Amino acid sequence: MSEETNARGGLTAAELHARPHLDTRLSTTRIQAARRLIDPVFLDTPLYRCEALEPVLGCAVSIKLETANPVRSFKGRGTEVVASALADNGARAAVCASAGNLGQALAWSGRSRGLDVTVVASRFATVAKLDRIRALGATLELVDGDHELARERAAAIAQDDGIRLVEDSLDIETCEGAATIGLELVDAASSFDTVLIALGGGALATGVGHVVKALAPDVEVVCVQPMGAPAMTRSWRRRRVVNTDSTDTIADGVAGRRPIPAVLDDLLLVADDAVLVQEASIIAGMRMLLEHAGLVVEPSAALGIAAILEDRHRFAGRHVATIVCGSNVDLDAYRGWVSA
Repeated sequence: MSEETNARGGLTAAELHARPHLDTRLSTTRIQAARRLIDPVFLDTPLYRCEALEPVLGCAVSIKLETANPVRSFKGRGTEVVASALADNGARAAVCASAGNLGQALAWSGRSRGLDVTVVASRFATVAKLDRIRALGATLELVDGDHELARERAAAIAQDDGIRLVEDSLDIETCEGAATIGLELVDAASSFDTVLIALGGGALATGVGHVVKALAPDVEVVCVQPMGAPAMTRSWRRRRVVNTDSTDTIADGVAGRRPIPAVLDDLLLVADDAVLVQEASIIAGMRMLLEHAGLVVEPSAALGIAAILEDRHRFAGRHVATIVCGSNVDLDAYRGWVSA
């Protein structure tokens, strides 16, 4: 296991009996309750079989589309839960570090609840994401470094100003909000064999993975990460936290260097596999989603397709679901990628 021991609990007795070793930080009961806190605009997103992709991939593919919402990513599910709890407790402000999508989502969720939101991001983050954070009314502070430096600065702001630090993946609300995607997936679980999930900080993977393994344990959970940002995958493989010195990937939404021990503990319990994919495969996946599904997606959202492209034999003849998790892209960069 990882280097820290974490408090566990939350599963009902029936759930523990059905899946005795699924002792994550998440609670299926709380996940079901989280749906009531989330604006319906983020819920019940499309899940459909994309037959146009199947001849080129060699397997049946279903898409869970998490981009048709006001922040164009799945992150709004988690920030709705966070912001609801903050508002109920009388909080007036919050701060987070973000590569872009979490910041947009927290700004959107906080705005409707009267929260002053500060987002710390790298000045090298996708410009379109930064512009949208500002447009949603959040205070944006940029740092001359990567996402890990932004995390450090956000923690300092929270301590100095006495406000809530929202930490994606560590804060259980972000995981359980993302896990509501899993509730929607398991309704159709009998029709697919594998779920491919983008792996970054781990909120999406541990959230969806928890629900799938609790309610449809025969479905394989495969997490996918770029070779240029492999920290969480290496940690999963070695069963301990492995930090990296740098990242080098176009998939900025999953480009972390320092896995959170508590999140790794959860991932070890719900992931059947974690794989690394090349940048060329990510770009090819983006192009295929545009050409065959009519979807403009950011690199992180194409990781599932990239995994199929790199191991066609593994998925041949199977029915695979992939979560298209975001579509916030710099259009100039995107045009360059898909036209290459």
